[in-house]
Amino acid sequence: MAEPSAVEQCWLQAARDFIRRALPGREGPGGPEPPPLDAVLRCLRSAGGGDLPLAYSFISISDLQHRQCMPCCSHLTWSTNEFKEWAHQGQGALPMQSALPRTYLILVGYLTDRRQENKEKLVDGCLYVKDNTGIIPCELLHFEFEWLESLFLFPSWSYIPQIDQRAAGYLEILVDPVPVNPPEEVPASIPVPYPVSAEPLLTSRIPCKDRSKLTVAGELARLGPLLCISHKTFFFLFLKCFTSAVLFPVLVQGTVTKILNVQAGLFLLDDKVCLCLAYQQLLNSARGLRPGACVELIDVHLLQKPLVSFPFVVLGACLSSTVVLKSFSRLSILYQPPTSSGNLYLQLLFRHNLGMPLYLWLVSLLETFEERFSCFFGRRTLLLSSTHRNPGAAEKFLVPLLQAVVPDREEARDIYNEILAKIHQCPLQKCVTLKPLCQAPSLSAVCRMAEQKSWEGFSPSQLLSPLEAQHMGTQELNRRLAWSYCTLSAGSFQPQLILLGVLRVSSRSSSLQLQDKTSTLPCVISHKDGSPFAHTALLGSLLQVENYQLVVERFLQTDFPSWEQLANLEYVRDKKISVYVQFYFEDVQVLHAAEGQIRKGLRSRNSSSLRKNDGGSLTSDLETPEAKMLKLEDPKPDTQSAEDCQKGQSSTTRTSCVSRLFLVTQKEGLMLGNYQLPREGDREREGQELQRSFQATVLWLGRPRLWSHSRETGNPLELEETSCDGEEGVTRHEALLLFMGKSLRWFPFLHLEGLYRFIVPHCSDLEVFDKLCFPPVPAKFLNMSSCPLCLPIQDTWHLQHETWISCLTEHQLAVRSVLRGMDQRISSIPEVLSNSFTGSLVSFSGEIVERTLCASPKNEKTSVTLGLQKQKGSLLASDHSVKLSISVAPGSPGVVDIYIAATYLQHLWGLLPGAKILFQNLERKISRFHNVYCTYIASSCVSIISLPAFHLPSGPAEEGSSPRLVFLSNLLPHLQHLPQARILCHLSCVLTLSLQWVCSLCSSIFKEGRCTRDNPRCPSHTGVRQASARVLVEDGTGEAFVLCRNQHVAAMLGLSLLEWEALQNCVQSRGRVSIQHGEATGTGCVEEPEDLIACYLRSLCRSPLICRPILLDFSLDRKPSKILQPAPLQLRNFRCGEVDFVSQVGPRLSLLCLNVEEVEQDALSYLNSERIRTSAHCRWEHGPVSTG
Repeated sequence: MAEPSAVEQCWLQAARDFIRRALPGREGPGGPEPPPLDAVLRCLRSAGGGDLPLAYSFISISDLQHRQCMPCCSHLTWSTNEFKEWAHQGQGALPMQSALPRTYLILVGYLTDRRQENKEKLVDGCLYVKDNTGIIPCELLHFEFEWLESLFLFPSWSYIPQIDQRAAGYLEILVDPVPVNPPEEVPASIPVPYPVSAEPLLTSRIPCKDRSKLTVAGELARLGPLLCISHKTFFFLFLKCFTSAVLFPVLVQGTVTKILNVQAGLFLLDDKVCLCLAYQQLLNSARGLRPGACVELIDVHLLQKPLVSFPFVVLGACLSSTVVLKSFSRLSILYQPPTSSGNLYLQLLFRHNLGMPLYLWLVSLLETFEERFSCFFGRRTLLLSSTHRNPGAAEKFLVPLLQAVVPDREEARDIYNEILAKIHQCPLQKCVTLKPLCQAPSLSAVCRMAEQKSWEGFSPSQLLSPLEAQHMGTQELNRRLAWSYCTLSAGSFQPQLILLGVLRVSSRSSSLQLQDKTSTLPCVISHKDGSPFAHTALLGSLLQVENYQLVVERFLQTDFPSWEQLANLEYVRDKKISVYVQFYFEDVQVLHAAEGQIRKGLRSRNSSSLRKNDGGSLTSDLETPEAKMLKLEDPKPDTQSAEDCQKGQSSTTRTSCVSRLFLVTQKEGLMLGNYQLPREGDREREGQELQRSFQATVLWLGRPRLWSHSRETGNPLELEETSCDGEEGVTRHEALLLFMGKSLRWFPFLHLEGLYRFIVPHCSDLEVFDKLCFPPVPAKFLNMSSCPLCLPIQDTWHLQHETWISCLTEHQLAVRSVLRGMDQRISSIPEVLSNSFTGSLVSFSGEIVERTLCASPKNEKTSVTLGLQKQKGSLLASDHSVKLSISVAPGSPGVVDIYIAATYLQHLWGLLPGAKILFQNLERKISRFHNVYCTYIASSCVSIISLPAFHLPSGPAEEGSSPRLVFLSNLLPHLQHLPQARILCHLSCVLTLSLQWVCSLCSSIFKEGRCTRDNPRCPSHTGVRQASARVLVEDGTGEAFVLCRNQHVAAMLGLSLLEWEALQNCVQSRGRVSIQHGEATGTGCVEEPEDLIACYLRSLCRSPLICRPILLDFSLDRKPSKILQPAPLQLRNFRCGEVDFVSQVGPRLSLLCLNVEEVEQDALSYLNSERIRTSAHCRWEHGPVSTG
């Protein structure tokens, strides 16, 4: 034999070193055996045609696991062309995937079915390759039992690492391994019975007695999956006689093209069929089932459409099914192993014994849940199972849903019967197409669905009554269409929609938000008892809400010429929406609490966040038990400067914190300010940009406190000490808190009469609050003694809500007496409307009864609002305002109007009819007609007290209950407080009547199809018909002028719809027709005596048929031509048929007609008796009514 070359000698030396290290000699009968170098070299020469594979190098199991990070394959005997052909064929099913890269490595090791764990050798039904450096799982397409514990050379293999590179991968053995040593001889035959003769021997054995071992031979008919029950791993196999009849099981072959969800055991075959292996436990960790692998399925269940929303046909493998791996994947795709323990998919499947439709629905919910929130809390935290500890957020969410779907829990799954019974029974047999009972889509999907719902079947004509719209000009018509809303509940979606989100607060918009990975959704949270939402501890928690209102605000930009074109959507230039949600705190389920701060007490109905413990002190329901153990440090002030708070030099400073308790006595709204915070080296700075901010006046309670950790700031001991000192020992120490930047996030949590605590983390300086204070204005302009110092709130400070002043205990009542008079004055609506009210800024609460978009007053100052618009943008034009009509309750006499500029509406959510709102710092004004109204200014703010009823209409207001029936004499003392009412009256005469057609653009007279304005010429070709009439009515107790407009004029005149249309068409050719009767000239109505239509109308107005009883709905005319002054009552004669009446009446009132109804004789008698019966109980009655 020729002497080996230098290269060959070097290669042989590397082989000796590898085998000495990785394949040491094993113990034999005669002692230790030498390392198998010669045998390995012999195998290599045999495989290589007599030559050593010098291009290859040996690799140990340990090196393979730790150094190889990407999938690879090694083919010892293949040529380059053979490898390229093999790789090309593997890409046929998935051409976009790259093939496995080839490496030149030699793998030698022992094949075994045992692995060592905790010094014990375990058999788990899997095969492994091992050497002296390690052990690795492997998958083989063909296996012989004699191979176990033998040393093999593996000519072709693939190594597949896991996606998680911290864990090792596994081997795919592509061809049969080559034994290094010759196999031991096996006896030619063993006398054994076959299945037919062995069956009576097995069944006749007596239980509970020593059983003799029985050897049985036969042909393998079926192999069951690996099972692990009570920590024991086993499997079933079925034998048949070699001469038995051939069976034809259901057999399917397919290529894995995608892993749908390895944790749920779902794989996609041939891009068409879903393979579900979840019912088999997947104890081999799905090794080998990578995209590109070919599998054979035997005795699987075919499920055509188990779930409506699932796009694939499903092949389900039960415990009687067999899954055989026919070929490995040739693609470079990492291994995705299912979780071995704590797999929530499989645990819920087996715990609730779910069928395939429910399991697929569970998978879809859990997939979406994990995708949305794992970035906030981590996948492990979300999917915690109750088998190990407290259930995670996903289990809290899913288990109640599953219990609702399967209220009567089915029997536990009988795996033995499923495998052994002659009549097959398994959960996959019961398959009925399931329509999902609920859904929990992402927040971005929620917004898309809400937008789609809001525009489904939407038409601008739905927003307006046709009787009103036909009389509107272009500007008013398009303004009325510019802003509308609709509300959606969970039941508005099919299936029912459940909201999930992490509660956050935006420092930009200063509004609460629900957030997931995809988007954010602004939210309004209230309490059912009317207390404001202030649970700061809820921030960062994962919430579930099933009872809510999803509000979609619709914004339209339109240029409709008139109401006749409302069906033509070409006039809609642009449409946008704004979506937010509102719900009650009591309807919230906390799935995961932020930093463990919240306990089950969050579901309590008590609005207070404090409760009284056994010792009489207060503890927070929102804190952990550890937070109740106070560890106060030395209360002496730190002698170091304020820099200690910023630098945190010592370990104490890094963990300690300083807190201070305070009461909110006044809160202002968000505004743009030019605050100049003092800095070292700065005197006065000019030209700074305005920045959004808000301020609150507070009263400090007690002194600052030092805590060893921020989690320990629990009980408000300052209240206890204040109570002990008594009223005399307490000084009123006020401060003006200034919030800017990131501290704006605390805006939705601060409310009047709330007790809060500021926590300064990483600080030990008790004077930190005083050191940061500065005067709000220079001292030369204001006396410092009369103005509280201003404290800018730092971005890193944390706000913690403690309780409400109304919830203080008995021994803390001294604090209430000290704080008396410190809170902001909250007025009632009757007080605001009273003539004796003197304040310019008012705060009050009430319910929104109407919301209307109107033009902004021309004298409005827009400097600040324009700044807001530039900063935030606006979905409404800046020349628009919203008018909110507020009353104590629907039907209450007092109504006050609030005007809010459109630019302020960007951060005001929940202003819907039916909502009860607390308005603060509104400016009270009196119009030139002596009407009281309020305007929203820069310092104003609102708080939602209660949400509107969930059945409120989302379009035009539905007709509610009829207004109350009253006497005219009862109205005079309450004119300022009257929303609307109803009178049974007699129409005495028509004083003036005007019918006209006006231009929809410029409101000039429209005549013969064109606008009459010539200088400049109006381009409009659209006219709008308008009508007005002034009539006199009386009800026996008084008289009133009633102004009627448009369709109410026809009702007053008693004209039918056809008669009214014909009359309007006649007026169109004239442009305008007016008459007057019973009033002096100069009332704004010019007669045309020669006109035929005018003569007809004059004759109609003088006809006795007009003078008749009517039922009139009305409201106060807030712009009368003359302000009524108090006047004494006068006696007046009234005649009804043949009967004369005498009554004391006051001055004639001015009313606006809202509706006119004809009254038949029977109804007239009933209404008269009803009016007389209820007049004695009328809340507006002041004095008797004289009749005779």
